Amino acid sequence: MSCALVPFGSFQDLEAARDFLCPHRRQGSAAAGRESGKPTNWEDGGWGAWDEAELPEPEEEESASKNQRNYWLQDCVLSLSPTNDLMVIANEQKAVFLVSKWKQSDKGKEEMQYAVGWSGCLSVEEGECVSSVLCIPLASQKRSSTGRPDWTCIVVGFTSGYVRFYTESGVLLLAQLLNEDPVLQLKCRTYEIPRHPGVTEQNEELSILYPAAIVTIDGFSLFQSLRACRNQVARASGNENVQPPPLAYKKWGLQDVDTIVDHASVGIMTLSPFDQMKTASNIGGYNAAIKNSPPAMSQYVTVGSNPFTGFFFALEGSSQPLLSHVALAVASKLTSALFHAASGWLGWKSKHEEEPVQKQKPKVEPATPLAVRFGIPDSRRHGEKICLSPCNTLAAVTDDFGRVILLDVTRGLAIRMWKGYRDAEVGWIQTVEDLHERETEKIDYSPFGNAQCPSRVAQFLVIYAPRRGILEVWSTQQGPRVGAFNVGKHCRLLYPGYKIMGLNNVTSQGWQPQTYQICLVDPVSGSVKTVHVPFHFALSDKKSERAKDMHLVKKLNALLKAKTSDLDVIEAEAKELILDIKYPATKKQALESILTSERVPLSSLTNITQTLMDNLEKQELECVDEGLLQFCANKLKLLHLYETVSKLNSQGIQEDAVPSDNDLAKLLRLEEEDFHRLQTLLEKYKKESAQTAAQCADEKDDVLSVKTFLEYLECEKDAINVKNMEDDECVTLGSFFFWKCLCGESSTEEMCRALESAGFSPQILLSLLLNLWLSKEKDILEKPDSTCCLHTVLSLLSKMKVAIDESWDTQSVSPWWQQMRTACIQSESNAAALLSAYVGHSVTAQIIDSVTEKKFSQIVVGSDTESWEALSLDAEYWKLLLKQLEDCLILQTLLHSKVSKKTIRVSSLQSEPLGRLSVKKLLEGGKGGIADTVAKWVFKQGFNPLVLNLAQHRNNTDNTEEAEEMHANIFLEESEVDEDLETILELLQLAYQQFPCSLEVDVLHAHCCWEYVVQWNKDPEEACFLIRSIDHLRCIINAHVQHGIALMMWNTFIVKRLSSATYLMDKVGKAPKDRLCRRDVGMSDTAMTAFLGCCSDLLQTLLEADVSSDEMQAPVLDTEDAWMSVEGPVSIVELALEQKRIHYPLVEHQFVLCTVLYAIMRFSLKSVKPLSLFDSKGKNAFFKDLTSIQLLPSGDMDPNVLSVRQQFLLKVVSAAVQMLCSQKAKESSEEELFPFEKARNWPTLAVDLAQYLQISEDVVKMHYVCELYSYGMDHLGEEAFLQVSDKEVLASQLLILAGQRLAFALLQIQTKEGMELFARLPPTLCTWLKAMDPQELQNVQVPIATTAKLVNRVIEHLPENHGQYSLALNLIEAVEAISL
Repeated sequence: MSCALVPFGSFQDLEAARDFLCPHRRQGSAAAGRESGKPTNWEDGGWGAWDEAELPEPEEEESASKNQRNYWLQDCVLSLSPTNDLMVIANEQKAVFLVSKWKQSDKGKEEMQYAVGWSGCLSVEEGECVSSVLCIPLASQKRSSTGRPDWTCIVVGFTSGYVRFYTESGVLLLAQLLNEDPVLQLKCRTYEIPRHPGVTEQNEELSILYPAAIVTIDGFSLFQSLRACRNQVARASGNENVQPPPLAYKKWGLQDVDTIVDHASVGIMTLSPFDQMKTASNIGGYNAAIKNSPPAMSQYVTVGSNPFTGFFFALEGSSQPLLSHVALAVASKLTSALFHAASGWLGWKSKHEEEPVQKQKPKVEPATPLAVRFGIPDSRRHGEKICLSPCNTLAAVTDDFGRVILLDVTRGLAIRMWKGYRDAEVGWIQTVEDLHERETEKIDYSPFGNAQCPSRVAQFLVIYAPRRGILEVWSTQQGPRVGAFNVGKHCRLLYPGYKIMGLNNVTSQGWQPQTYQICLVDPVSGSVKTVHVPFHFALSDKKSERAKDMHLVKKLNALLKAKTSDLDVIEAEAKELILDIKYPATKKQALESILTSERVPLSSLTNITQTLMDNLEKQELECVDEGLLQFCANKLKLLHLYETVSKLNSQGIQEDAVPSDNDLAKLLRLEEEDFHRLQTLLEKYKKESAQTAAQCADEKDDVLSVKTFLEYLECEKDAINVKNMEDDECVTLGSFFFWKCLCGESSTEEMCRALESAGFSPQILLSLLLNLWLSKEKDILEKPDSTCCLHTVLSLLSKMKVAIDESWDTQSVSPWWQQMRTACIQSESNAAALLSAYVGHSVTAQIIDSVTEKKFSQIVVGSDTESWEALSLDAEYWKLLLKQLEDCLILQTLLHSKVSKKTIRVSSLQSEPLGRLSVKKLLEGGKGGIADTVAKWVFKQGFNPLVLNLAQHRNNTDNTEEAEEMHANIFLEESEVDEDLETILELLQLAYQQFPCSLEVDVLHAHCCWEYVVQWNKDPEEACFLIRSIDHLRCIINAHVQHGIALMMWNTFIVKRLSSATYLMDKVGKAPKDRLCRRDVGMSDTAMTAFLGCCSDLLQTLLEADVSSDEMQAPVLDTEDAWMSVEGPVSIVELALEQKRIHYPLVEHQFVLCTVLYAIMRFSLKSVKPLSLFDSKGKNAFFKDLTSIQLLPSGDMDPNVLSVRQQFLLKVVSAAVQMLCSQKAKESSEEELFPFEKARNWPTLAVDLAQYLQISEDVVKMHYVCELYSYGMDHLGEEAFLQVSDKEVLASQLLILAGQRLAFALLQIQTKEGMELFARLPPTLCTWLKAMDPQELQNVQVPIATTAKLVNRVIEHLPENHGQYSLALNLIEAVEAISL
């Protein structure tokens, strides 16, 4: 009932728009802020005296530089579409188009946000800037949406004189040059239905103001041209250029005015006979002749200087409309739209990307002279802005003296002036009276007292004073200020003054568009707000009692906020004030204010409401507002109910003894064994859930304020309903009603009786009870007797009327019990849901037994029916739900368990909490939902995959020894596993027993494998996830499942990254650096190395699975009986079994490439292009579908390719031996980075690759032996020597190596004994030793005895007829001589 500033939208990223449009205003450029942060002039200090008290100015806590950045919106040109769907912000050559979108806010509510739809540079001509912008919504022409907005056209005026029209996506539709001077202002007028028969119907038009001219474009002509241009853009058919209709416009040259800065097109008007004669006399003198009928004229009002305000009148028909050729800006190809879409949000473009509109400027038509008729002369005053009122009778003008002047447009008079509004922005709000409010006006003798008369309209002037940061609303013409808001000093006030273009008197009467009248843009808070003004603010005290009533309401609100401790005084004054109010609607508002006050006690609220109700009942029936009377009765009923429930909660009863286990078992109808099993499950659940975040028990759960109680409930006739509330609010209300009863501290029978008599339906009470029970799980598990109390409450609710339908029989499903089962299914509090289900099952059985007993007592008299058990459909549904809830409880207990991790880095992905389970989630998760849930838990724990196998083996009593051995291995391998492992193994065993099909080991390993690889794909730096995924893949026993999962991993996650890595490595010709790996593959060089190793392992596993799948059958996937009704996505295992068989040679071919890539990265090899090792056929076969048959290399290979392959393999062997030599020093770091290296033997792998690459295996083996001896690892060399076939060639190579060792011992270390020995050697041997180069050896510090063994091995394998045999004999003699 008062003025309100209501936010209706916000901005997504307004700072980015500021940085794009005003780069000099960025945070880094503080110099500009410091320079312009000073006060402009002396007038900022004070504003003179005011009649009314001013609002306090907001405190300025921001720095000067930040303040200056906030003023950026003042430099921009803004326009917001009246339909709120598009906003344009432009500065100089740049513009940003913001589109409205509905998004969910942080509070969970839907709100409108403005996001960037297009941004770029609009200027085409050199040096031109944007000077004015309009967003005009155009009406749809479709029958289904007649009168609704179809699209929004953006009209932009430039300093070059051009006016251009754009779509919402920034596509230029047409451009017009109607005058060569800069465009000063664009304004639009749309169709409005005349309120009275005598009002002239106004045509639609777009008016363009130039420094000395004004152009008005006919709205119908513009609408048709824009539609034609946009249709051509939509068709994108450059060959079918449809010429749009020409634009009809009028151009007036404004004379006898010094300067013009703004204008208002009032529209067509007809003078009265008196005004006609007065005007004729002023123009033509005393003898001027006048026409019989007054002519129609278009009126224009300008503001500027000399005169300050000028009034122009253009006679209709005095100038023929000019026809402008529409310059099409639609190219044959929509390159402009594509460029703009690709330019990005903050794309820096020097020029507009559209094709040039016209190479030569079009012909500009001359203007028709139009002299000023009269004006308001004021030589010292300069006008700045003019804003026309919605009814075209008033206009607000601002000037450079800080004044706002109200003009009577019809008479040409200034009728009011406001002082102290420098740089003010103005707008109008038109409010229509609500006809329903007139019915309450009893004392009103105005001609509008009849509700059948048309609605009255009031106009309010809105003034924003940025110097003071205040927004004011004034009643016109001479009314008071009715509203004021502190809004900050950086805002912009937007008032379009038009609605939707393209409507007429038929289409505008149908669907009324939701358009705003005025809005305030706040760049600091990023919000868009509008002003709501009630109609009654336009009424004076003489016309209505409403102003007095509003004064009383304000007085009442002040009373309720007053700091007084005497509540009796407040009650008495509140009664007096509410009885003095005349209007029923205001009485209701006042009573609502009292009821929502937290200071007024319950007794006072009851007394005030009762007093008002008694007063209404005393009045005559015709004068009483029935709605207000019913409102009082409803609130009084709720107050009495609150008082009753509060008394029952505070009374308390004698607590009964805690029930024994046998009593609980009988109550729940469970056998002793089943009850103890239930207790054990609940204890495990309570123990594991204690590790998670515990609930905070509120000691005052049953305390609910009267205000909140009244907000939650509403009365409808004799019934009480609960409003739509959040879950926590339902819990609060349910706690107020039932928590004391569940704790055994209040009388359950009396509470249920009171709630039923108040008008609550049993269904609402059951919903509140279950919400409370399911939210108090922790407290319930601590109080076993609460289960008995729940049984009592549920039994009483079930006996209420309308709870269980009288027609219900045992062969149908009762909606009552179905409501309870649905709540249990949806609940994530598994223990509480299970207990409530047992209670519900027990009460159901109890009611069924009583119904059955009555039926049998009528049929069979005296027969023994005690041993009979009544069957019903509801009972079967309960049994099914109990099994599902028990399974869910066990699964949730498993998910709560954790493994303590010591010194192991935990990824952020593993630290994210798991969501809680419910039966509904499991039913909607598909057949693989249960395994997928456990897989997520396994990923969070990160333990060895063998733990899953160990739990399965423990279930099988035959494999005890094997299980113990596996247990020992896990403890040896997994350093992070501690005593928590035993608890986890027990819970896993229990879960396996409950879900023998859903958690079958192969199924679980498949889901764990998939979960790990999915998480790795989110963060490829975590190579350990991919390694663990391969570990789980290898644990899958069934080859069909293993084959399918591996193939899906390859296609979904691996092949694309592997392709990028391959082409990168082939491009650089070596192991790429970290920067290149991150750029092209999306991971570091270390992570890419591990990734390539995993790719090789994945393909090797896929090859093995393909071979093994021929020897076993595909598994049959079953589901537990309790979970047969699951629905949802297809299981990963089902998808895996549907995969096609791979083409073995193609996978082997891809495996070779992966191994090559891994070797290059692992050993940082240089000068190696991996694709150069393959011919064209081999290259083309890479990264193809592994199930397809590709053309692979066959036959003899090119010798050049074979040479490259051999060099590569020898490099790998050399690097492997070098790594082996330095392994002791780097053992810890190597295992940490590459934990899968333990089982990889690179020399053996190189030999296997040689076989596939058509390279002699012996060459690789001999090179391996030579490298081992070169590094001085003779003991390994002797073992590898035995694997070589051509030992004679190898012996000759080793002879050279032995000679290099001897040459180092004799020649490099020049000792006296060595030189004497060298002198005694045969000349042939001396010459040979001098030719040896010991620097080729990797390790020269080898004992001479070891070298002697090497020479002996050489002689053993050299035949006597060999050319170097004699040299070897001399060499062994020399070695023996040195060793002596």
